[in-house]
Amino acid sequence: MLDVTRTRRRAFLVGLFILTAYGVLFSEATDSALVVMIADVISGLSVMGIAVLILPYFVNIDKMLANLYLVARLVEGGLMVLGGFFALSATTESWRGFIYDNVHIYAFILGGFLFYWLLYKTKLVPRFISIWGSVAIGVLLVSTAAKLIHITIPVLDYLLILIITNEFFLAIWLMVKGFKFETTQEVRS
Repeated sequence: MLDVTRTRRRAFLVGLFILTAYGVLFSEATDSALVVMIADVISGLSVMGIAVLILPYFVNIDKMLANLYLVARLVEGGLMVLGGFFALSATTESWRGFIYDNVHIYAFILGGFLFYWLLYKTKLVPRFISIWGSVAIGVLLVSTAAKLIHITIPVLDYLLILIITNEFFLAIWLMVKGFKFETTQEVRS
């Protein structure tokens, strides 16, 4: 029973951290540099927390990809924390924009592909969630690549809602249903 409780608690925390990682969106709703900094730091730490909490399940499937996933998420989260501190000063605010517009997105995409592939392989959640997330990350990749060559495809921009809805669905799923316990029994964390 202890393993079930620990696994459920871990899944709940992963779901909660997925939701708090979206705190970065608060920066669009406020002019307060302090609020932006706090939101970015909490979001960045949440991204790192997700990776650390789920890593033991991923390592059993593919150690190299699991470690690459961890690095991608640590870089992504670190960039978010750094961006938060850049938000505190008008002279460094443009650096925050540079981080999010030109660097962070690639760590997010790489981490996202690895996350959904490893979720698919581990069967920690129903596969349709992993497939949905992979498709959504693919749309984000195509949209980002198109913008690199100055092509705007409005339909792709609208389809970006797929990643947001997927991550919210996944977060709620994990908080309510948790991981499939059968797939976590061999994991010692």
